[in-house]
Amino acid sequence: MTDYTARDAAKVVGLTVDQVRAYVRSGFLAPARGSRGELRFSFADLVLLRTAKGLVEARIPSRRVRVALGRLREQLPDGRPLTGVHISADGDRVVVRDGGSSWQPESGQFLLDFDVAELERQVAPLTARAADAPLDPAEADGWYNLGCDLETEDAARARAAYQRAIAIAPSHVEALVNLGRLLHETGDLRGAEATYRRALDTRPDDAIALFNLGVALEDQGRGHEAADAYRRAVAADADCADAHYNLGRLCERLGRRLEALQHLATYRRLTGK
Repeated sequence: MTDYTARDAAKVVGLTVDQVRAYVRSGFLAPARGSRGELRFSFADLVLLRTAKGLVEARIPSRRVRVALGRLREQLPDGRPLTGVHISADGDRVVVRDGGSSWQPESGQFLLDFDVAELERQVAPLTARAADAPLDPAEADGWYNLGCDLETEDAARARAAYQRAIAIAPSHVEALVNLGRLLHETGDLRGAEATYRRALDTRPDDAIALFNLGVALEDQGRGHEAADAYRRAVAADADCADAHYNLGRLCERLGRRLEALQHLATYRRLTGK
């Protein structure tokens, strides 16, 4: 087997599916696409994801992670077996060794040391699966995951995938929230609002749906309703920095200066800005 789904990659490497997709969006990882446009990861991609996890766990800033792994991806030797590659930390340097050759993709202070052979052992059970197994159209999560994979390549097809997921499972909150965001991006503010409200009918305290609803309402000029949505968002998740910022800015505009100062102070505390 030469490629793996986003869910396979997340399971093997120990990341969430959303984290895997975030690495793809950052640009340093460029997996292939399956027949439906879904992400398909090679073993080399899994090596990079494993490295990314180590860097993140060592609290390396995300910008430096992108630089280091972007360079590492370019420098992995073509045609050589990945079981012969060893990636480790040597003091403040990332060192990649392949036989008698070694190189440093980026400098940094972190702790990271693993054998690619061990990663190969972990993915071995997946080889029994067909490389391009068709997506089960009866599974809402499958259509949702396909929508996530398609967002950066084809927003229209991503919307269609989310709509299919919702048709199968009308209370699929994640699909509803993502569909609402895509509708918002096309300028369909009313459609986005209605979709977020459907998500909230199922999960009233979903901070992301509440925050996105606030943005949709604010963009429609409905400031007081937007402020209420942001208040519900921070009540659901007190660490939702963006909701504190938007609420503080909106309260200032609505003449609620004390409330504005409170939320902006919370935003600064959460973000360090």
